[in-house]
Amino acid sequence: MGKIVRTLSKDGLVMCCAVDSTDAVARMEQIHKTSAVVTAAEGRLLTAASIMGTMLKSTKDSVTLRMEGDGPVGMLIAVSDGTGNVKGYVGNPIVEIPLNKQGKLDVSGAVGSEGFLYVIKDMGMKEPYIGQVPIISGEVAEDITNYYATSEQVPTVCGLGVLVNPDLTVSAAGGYLLQLLPGEGTEENLALGLAACRRAAELGYNALFLVGDPDYYGRYGFQNAVSLGFQNASGVPD
Repeated sequence: MGKIVRTLSKDGLVMCCAVDSTDAVARMEQIHKTSAVVTAAEGRLLTAASIMGTMLKSTKDSVTLRMEGDGPVGMLIAVSDGTGNVKGYVGNPIVEIPLNKQGKLDVSGAVGSEGFLYVIKDMGMKEPYIGQVPIISGEVAEDITNYYATSEQVPTVCGLGVLVNPDLTVSAAGGYLLQLLPGEGTEENLALGLAACRRAAELGYNALFLVGDPDYYGRYGFQNAVSLGFQNASGVPD
């Protein structure tokens, strides 16, 4: 079973999410019968989608990552719901190319270094959010990092990896994403919010209401109260 871990630095300035996606990537290889380099490429994209899915505001939301490079693998797609469950599609499941200069699977050569990465977030609005950035390496992790820096202006570090056995089965897969959180003073606000959550749980309360930026606090599990049937009486716009 896959595992997702999220944590926050002591000063509240850095968020980290890490995932063990071995089971999901192994299942993808079994379904699509992918060659080793395609397993590595699609496995990385699935892992990134799973991480990004857990960062959505609601478990009902979804994120789709689509890479359209000029490499022989063609289009790669990974879709995740708000809990990190993923599914994927590969344009060409069988690609056989030489190893790269480091003697490793040439994911960049399979994906291509020209083309676009599309990020589509369906958050229950009239229209989904669509971000588009050029592919800068085809290694996937670098392209995800570039997407956050370019499209969302969030300093981000992303690492993704898939280890493929000689018999083409998946030995291990996983990744991590670190982000610098915004603004002076936000770490104090977040620390207070998290402390209040802990205290509310200790007192036996099942819910806690917080007034703040929905995009920011949504990363930590808070949901829009109106969507859950609660009305805002504080005078602050929903």
